[in-house]
Amino acid sequence: MVNRRRSTALDIDAVDELYRERAPRVREVVRLLVRAPEPVIDDACQFAWSRLVQHRRRIEPGGAQAWLVRTAAREAVKQIRRQRRDVSLEALLEAAGDEFEPCGTQTFAELIDRRDRLAAIHALPERQRRLIWLQGLGLSYREMARETGATERTVERQLMRARRRLSAVTG
Repeated sequence: MVNRRRSTALDIDAVDELYRERAPRVREVVRLLVRAPEPVIDDACQFAWSRLVQHRRRIEPGGAQAWLVRTAAREAVKQIRRQRRDVSLEALLEAAGDEFEPCGTQTFAELIDRRDRLAAIHALPERQRRLIWLQGLGLSYREMARETGATERTVERQLMRARRRLSAVTG
């Protein structure tokens, strides 16, 4: 069986020409589809163009613009969700105002309590410990499931068991 490449696939010169001709239009359509700041739209469009270069052999020239718009819009939405989930340290400091305490001002009892909590986490089974840390990093159940190869339900169940063990130990 002979392995044949599609003759209608995009080559690198076609991508270059497509970029020169349609980049402003792609950006405009993405801006209309997704309500996002200009830097997010720019980043999403650049992401889409870089993905087009990577996948150019699989994309038909006639459908390239629609593919770019769809890819950029999805990336813009992902970036917006990520920004909502990940709060900047500057924003946290501003929100804390005068209540902010540097780490060095903790009492001895607070340090002991923190050490005990870390020891309790360390005593968890590896699977539960890994999920607790991933949750602490801000990952969603879906992201944790993808990272660990488990189902979302398994992630939920393991986290519930880990929280029960931690609350039993730390009170």
